[in-house]
Amino acid sequence: MQEKVNSIKEKLLKKLETVDNLSSLNDLRVEFLGKKGSITELSNLMKEIPVEEKKAFGSLLNTIKNEATELLNQKKEEIEASLLDAKLANETIDVTLPGTKLSVGGTHPLTKVIDEIEEIFVSMGYDVVEGPEIESDLYNFEKLNLPKGHPARDAQDSFYITEEVLLRSQTSPVQARTMDANLEKSPIRVICPGKVYRRDDDDATHSHQFTQIEGLVVDKDISLADLKGTLEILAKKLFGEEREIRFRPSFFPFTEPSIEVDVSCFKCGGVGCPICKETGWIEILGSGMVHPNVLRGCGYDPEKYTGFAFGIGPERVAMLKYGIQDIRSFYTNDLRFLSDFNRVEGGE
Repeated sequence: MQEKVNSIKEKLLKKLETVDNLSSLNDLRVEFLGKKGSITELSNLMKEIPVEEKKAFGSLLNTIKNEATELLNQKKEEIEASLLDAKLANETIDVTLPGTKLSVGGTHPLTKVIDEIEEIFVSMGYDVVEGPEIESDLYNFEKLNLPKGHPARDAQDSFYITEEVLLRSQTSPVQARTMDANLEKSPIRVICPGKVYRRDDDDATHSHQFTQIEGLVVDKDISLADLKGTLEILAKKLFGEEREIRFRPSFFPFTEPSIEVDVSCFKCGGVGCPICKETGWIEILGSGMVHPNVLRGCGYDPEKYTGFAFGIGPERVAMLKYGIQDIRSFYTNDLRFLSDFNRVEGGE
């Protein structure tokens, strides 16, 4: 019996010398240790062994099983180590090569302008307030001195959802909501950024969706001088310390008096160029003193309180500041436009 065991072991050792992959090694394991393997079949001989020899035979059988298992495991470790060495050799990394440059996004021009304007006003003590984009007619029009049937409503061709609900056509409703919510009727100093919607034919300078940043100050003894000083700071921070502003009379239903604001051209310095249409001035926003009817409708006594409001379009500011020719560029998600914009600093 010892000779048979030795023969099986020699056969295993000889076959192990030719095995060079895990698949062949697994076949060899089945051949010797599987259910019908050479070593397993030795167990079937136990019933033929005399009783006095069974103990010795059992010990011999366990020894050959353990040796075969150890030999197979050692071979497996050798093959795996060899495969790993080959893989490492094929995947050698040259650490002296430059790293792969990752494409990193940048700040969208609209976001950059909005953040800049918010930072300017927050530094002056303003709060940033937001409101719903789906608005009621009450806050979008009536609270702003635009009752039903008012002709000025025609100038804002709005997206109505029902007769009393619409997509807001301006961020002024946020101002009205802020005044309404101020139960103590204490002073207010806020800016209201957000998207607005108006029915319009999209082209290079018009869009049915755009953004606005409106500002509101309500307090005692607020005058046009306060409005002018505030907007001068805004113009200088946005377009350069050399900039000047001028007021032109206008009309908005929610302000009286109403004022259009121009800034001296930052390209030509006021001499005249294509950007300012040879006038030396560029219109940047509308503003005015809050209409007494608006104050009264939101619970403020116009005999005690006055205020000013203004509205600025971030798209217009960004187009002027960065030389962007088409407003649709802001909304097309063209990476070529965004990557080109991200190389522009300060609008130069």
